[in-house]
Amino acid sequence: MKTLALVMIVKNEEKHLARCLQSVQPIVDEMVIVDTGSTDRTKDIAYSFGAKVFDFDWINDFSAARNYALMQSMCDWNLVLDADEYVVNDCKSIIRHFIETNERTIGRIRMVNEFVQNSEKRYAQSYLSRLLPKGVTYVGKIHEQVDSPFPRKNVDVEVYHDGYVYANKTERNLQLLLEELKQHPNDDYVLYQVGKQYKLLQQFNMAEKYFEESYHLAPSHAWYRHSLIIDYLYTIIATRSFEKGLQLIEMEQERLNDSPDFHFACGLFYMDAIFCHMDRYAHFFPFIERCFTRCLEIDETEKYDRVRGTGSFLAAYNLGVFYEVTGQVEKAIYFYKQAAHEEYEKAIERLNMLLKP
Repeated sequence: MKTLALVMIVKNEEKHLARCLQSVQPIVDEMVIVDTGSTDRTKDIAYSFGAKVFDFDWINDFSAARNYALMQSMCDWNLVLDADEYVVNDCKSIIRHFIETNERTIGRIRMVNEFVQNSEKRYAQSYLSRLLPKGVTYVGKIHEQVDSPFPRKNVDVEVYHDGYVYANKTERNLQLLLEELKQHPNDDYVLYQVGKQYKLLQQFNMAEKYFEESYHLAPSHAWYRHSLIIDYLYTIIATRSFEKGLQLIEMEQERLNDSPDFHFACGLFYMDAIFCHMDRYAHFFPFIERCFTRCLEIDETEKYDRVRGTGSFLAAYNLGVFYEVTGQVEKAIYFYKQAAHEEYEKAIERLNMLLKP
């Protein structure tokens, strides 16, 4: 029978570590935790779960730390998690079946990232390569990537991550990425990650610069290209670079016609463009309805990384707003009800207002 280890690198994670270890304890055969300099109770918590704990001097290189941790594992397979991540579904039999029936394959688990947008909690879903056969390692100082030619296969393992909400590591990440960019100035993926950090810091002009560079360099088959385009479009909305946005939409609308996130971002783009320059962009008004309707036609897809709701309740709510603003109250109520059925608070509030005697 194949064996499985949890492999982690940690530093000062006493607030999150127990939750993570408790979620995987029934699944794994051993826990390997590499500490990079904790000064709190992190190591004590790890020991209390029976983990093997090792020390590693931090050298500003995530791959070096992860690869050292992987070397300490004695198992056939390794599940790589961070302390602010935790398994939420009953997946022991699923993982066991995967590691018994696959060898030279990388398992991609479903990661759900909690973040805040417009004062609301949102959940972005993506598949990440985290279930690794022994011998597979990482490259890249930060936002490290699995370095393997093995094929990737999705595994029905769902992990939640709330680190974007309760911790701010953006400044640190940005400095490491900029250092890496000095060595590889034309690395499209690093350029994209730099843009993401500036976007998180709400420095949108800088984010737009790096997203634009990455967009022009990234090959059409790049696994992160869809996310890059969505992030780039939201940044363009923030900087109000509407002409650039129109060009981007025209370039990508055929390729991303089956992406709810793309059409959702386009709908918001047209709304902002019209609001800011009614005289110049008023002719795009029907496109708002068209974009959010297309989101609902596609529904919630597993094809792309996505924000939950762009193919369902978020799109329905925005259609409700569109119809309410244009005086089509019955249609507005219909779509508000659709969003409210999925317990979307804003839709419930609008329904209560419209249906009030």
